[in-house]
Amino acid sequence: MKNCLLGFMVFMGFILRAEEGMLIPSLLQAFESDMKAKGMKLSAADIYSVNKSSLKDAIMHFGGGCTAELVSEKGLLLTNHHCGLDAVQRHSSTEHDYLKNGFWAKSFKEELPNAGLTATRIVRIEDVTEAMMFGIQGVEDGNKIGEILKRNMKKIIEDATRNTHFQADVQAFDYGNSFYLMVKEVFTDVRLVGAPPSSIGKFGGDTDNWVWPRHTGDFSVFRVYAGKDNKPAAYNEENVPYAPIQHLKIAFNDRKVGDFTMVYGFPGQTEQHLTSGNLKYYIEKQRPMEIDMRTKSLAVINEAMTKSDLTRIQYMAKQARIANAWKKYIGQIDGLKQLDAVSLKKKFEDEYVQRAKSQDGWNHYGPLVDRMNQLVEQKGSYEFTYTLMVEYLFVGPEFFRLARSMEDIERNYAKYKASNELDAKIQAIIKGLDGFFKNYDVNVDKGIFEALTPAFRSYLDKRFVIGSLSNQKLASDIYSKSIFVNKEKYLAFLNKFSEKSLSTLKKDPGYKLFAECFTLMRNEVASGANDYNIEMDALLKDYVEGKLVMFPDAKHWPDANSTLRVTYGLLEGSAPVDGMAYTEHTTLKGMVDKYNTGNPDFDLDPKMIEYYKSKNYGNYAQNGELWVCFTGSNHTTGGNSGSPVLDANGNLMGLNFDRSWESTMSDFYFDPNRCRNIVVDIRYVMWVMDVYCGAKHLVDEMTLVK
Repeated sequence: MKNCLLGFMVFMGFILRAEEGMLIPSLLQAFESDMKAKGMKLSAADIYSVNKSSLKDAIMHFGGGCTAELVSEKGLLLTNHHCGLDAVQRHSSTEHDYLKNGFWAKSFKEELPNAGLTATRIVRIEDVTEAMMFGIQGVEDGNKIGEILKRNMKKIIEDATRNTHFQADVQAFDYGNSFYLMVKEVFTDVRLVGAPPSSIGKFGGDTDNWVWPRHTGDFSVFRVYAGKDNKPAAYNEENVPYAPIQHLKIAFNDRKVGDFTMVYGFPGQTEQHLTSGNLKYYIEKQRPMEIDMRTKSLAVINEAMTKSDLTRIQYMAKQARIANAWKKYIGQIDGLKQLDAVSLKKKFEDEYVQRAKSQDGWNHYGPLVDRMNQLVEQKGSYEFTYTLMVEYLFVGPEFFRLARSMEDIERNYAKYKASNELDAKIQAIIKGLDGFFKNYDVNVDKGIFEALTPAFRSYLDKRFVIGSLSNQKLASDIYSKSIFVNKEKYLAFLNKFSEKSLSTLKKDPGYKLFAECFTLMRNEVASGANDYNIEMDALLKDYVEGKLVMFPDAKHWPDANSTLRVTYGLLEGSAPVDGMAYTEHTTLKGMVDKYNTGNPDFDLDPKMIEYYKSKNYGNYAQNGELWVCFTGSNHTTGGNSGSPVLDANGNLMGLNFDRSWESTMSDFYFDPNRCRNIVVDIRYVMWVMDVYCGAKHLVDEMTLVK
């Protein structure tokens, strides 16, 4: 009963301002009147239903980290260019430079398979809080509670998927104040259909990333394939295009300021409940370190990419991943400082503590704020060191990836040998070498290593000792002697691998460094960071409960956690900085204006200039101008990349692909006056396909409505 009351207060409170927050689709009926007041013509059941097809059936979780949408009866799937970049890169070479020149399959047979890529449809969402909490009442031991939750979760998932081809998981919301079951249909045959040249799909590069005004055609095209029974099936030439339950229609009408907009997707993570001490830690310590480490890597990669087409192809997707978070973090710090978010948090915390004193039943909420802020001071160093090691070992020099696989072999050698798994493990490593070294340049990797290692050493807490770091010739030793930076050496080592090889491995300078770092990370740092997070999450669970109980009229919404959500707002510009106003849309003219600045991030093919001068816009223009991008007041975050932006009738207006730089702070603190999501207009997407790239057959698959 307590959880039901809390949930009711959450959702009734949210109605006051829907622009902030991310709604659970199964609970949309509570917001239907507010959404209609903003212009929506749909019903909640049109958006989410388990009894009939609804818009949710056209929304796919793409690769586990982005969103995509079905736009035809033949499984055609749209997502962002940066979401499909890995797939495009894997199929590219100097002979077939799909990154630079684009790729368009002219038939089903030309569509390219992508091992490991998935597209997931949500079948249903169900509140299972009561079932998850069964048997916990009165239990105080944390380990026992964990065992009960695992047992309950297993039963819930088994019951939900029995005698079906579906998969399922249970997700905690509000730090465990509630739980929801997600039943899923996972498609594993997803093929690349098309991608624009990088001069369109990545127009603006790092210069424009997280910036408005924007002119990026950030889209790529895939197709979902299924078995002949229309159910998910592993890749097979006999598979057929998936016939979806629902696909989105294309909004081919004019837009205007104030139009209703709705984003439907899988936002990754927000942390709105962090206390002032935790937010201060991010602003002053963790984010500056991450920015510094990535700045050093990018300086090496960017220079190398300008000197060689091969290096550009090898590192484009890697560079984009590193640079995306790098620039986002810079914007986050700037936005949080401008808003003085730490002071705003402190102000709310003072009110929280005072309100806790106002009723006897609320007294236990009062000490939570101080306890959380003190915890950051006492144990936050573990979280910092863990993040530092992630930046060094998993974002930095790439040879560490190969060393990680061998660390697993070395540590578990006896177990793998006894269970006859060893040969299979070695063969799996060998199988992956072609893909790794295809996109690896030893000189670039050495440059990254030489840039990051001194920084890593300086940031590392003095109580943690890594002996290899004292070697002044570490870089030259690794890159002249280690098996991990040379394909032939490593392959020869693996082909003759035996128990004696373990002694050779332990002497390898690259392996020795990784093993020291990773052992420290696993045995001390990770355990300390895990204890810190468990303790913090337990406090946050009670803290959030206190918000729901003591502030029933406030805006409450569950943090993003990569589950399907809806957010809604309007098509509108913003005025985030004194003396500056941003219009709500951009046009092809802006692309040409940027090209004329001479910045290489704004390079265009001469063909684009010709089309602009001749106004060769086909039927895709509005009042003689070709819209490229627009902004909306929808609350989005990472994972919303590729999400459909829908109009009042549920038709596809465009693909969400970014936020303005002033909006990146919204992961921690949402400001409705500043925060805007950035969208590539679907009419520009279709113009690129049809007029610019000659792939009209794909547009012909879609259903256009005015």
